[in-house]
Amino acid sequence: MNAETLYGLGIVLIFVGMLVIIVAVIQLFLASVRGRGRGGGAIIIGPFPIIFGTDKESVRTILLLSLVLTILLVIVMIVSYLVSR
Repeated sequence: MNAETLYGLGIVLIFVGMLVIIVAVIQLFLASVRGRGRGGGAIIIGPFPIIFGTDKESVRTILLLSLVLTILLVIVMIVSYLVSR
């Protein structure tokens, strides 16, 4: 792959991420208008997740997803170390 292809791929991924955020905000707004808005999120700094949410079910779901992501992160770090050695 050359640099131009990677640059184009990066730009496309940025726009796809922005589109996902816009769609999520619209869905959350529509759900809150109907009175059943729920949500949550996680900020992962290194291997440590910081989790927040509006109800217990959302927090539990985000907790499980962030734990899976943290485990995958540790596995990728170990594999990367072993490959580069």
